[in-house]
Amino acid sequence: MTTKLFYSFLKWVALGPILRAVFRPTYEGTDNIPRKGAAIIASNHLSYADWLFMPLGMKRMVRFVAKAEYFTGTGAKGFLQKAFFSGTGNVPIDRGGATAAEGALIAAKRVLAEGELFGIYPEGTRSHDGKLYRGRTGIARLTLDTGAPVIPVAVIGTDVIAPPGKKFGKLVHPRVVFGEPLDFSRYEGMANDRYILRAITDEIVYEILKLSGQEYVDMYATEAKKLADGEKRSKKSSGSSKAGPTKDVA
Repeated sequence: MTTKLFYSFLKWVALGPILRAVFRPTYEGTDNIPRKGAAIIASNHLSYADWLFMPLGMKRMVRFVAKAEYFTGTGAKGFLQKAFFSGTGNVPIDRGGATAAEGALIAAKRVLAEGELFGIYPEGTRSHDGKLYRGRTGIARLTLDTGAPVIPVAVIGTDVIAPPGKKFGKLVHPRVVFGEPLDFSRYEGMANDRYILRAITDEIVYEILKLSGQEYVDMYATEAKKLADGEKRSKKSSGSSKAGPTKDVA
């Protein structure tokens, strides 16, 4: 079964109808998605469920990058894992001596060169608290190197369905809002200017912010998560010390 056929099967026959019937997601701005040609779908990232609900509102297949390990496993488990990730449109990160970020860009450029839609989360990782964090500039380099427009997307409510650290939460009706395409051709040839890359990234994240209504934090999500984890450990340690030593009762 080809990738697109399997993708269509899951979306329209197997998994998609179940998700629609149970969660009844709503979609806005779907006319902003180009009917053909390459485009970058840039979304906020609240939950692992984002990649399930966001594509349901699109007629076209959207592809994401995934760890290369998902495509190289052995045995029955490895075969099924590879079949699923390949069949759902994911492409392995092309390391080839590059860093993970560089490998992801290489894979993304290959997808866009084929005139397809590529999905990316500018924050680089899931938000641990529902806030929107500073974007990584890889998306700016990607749009400048390929000329592909960027479609900002806001996914709302998935962090309630599948909260960070949990597989399941509450049953709510998620919303997905697609914004108008962003064209950065005015910066053509300036992909090596870090100030331009930052400006483009901030503009994309700002458009996502307007669609999602999230609180914005000018910090990378990974750094914020480390700080939050550190505060939790500190409070836990402080609580233990206040309890004081225990005494044995004879």
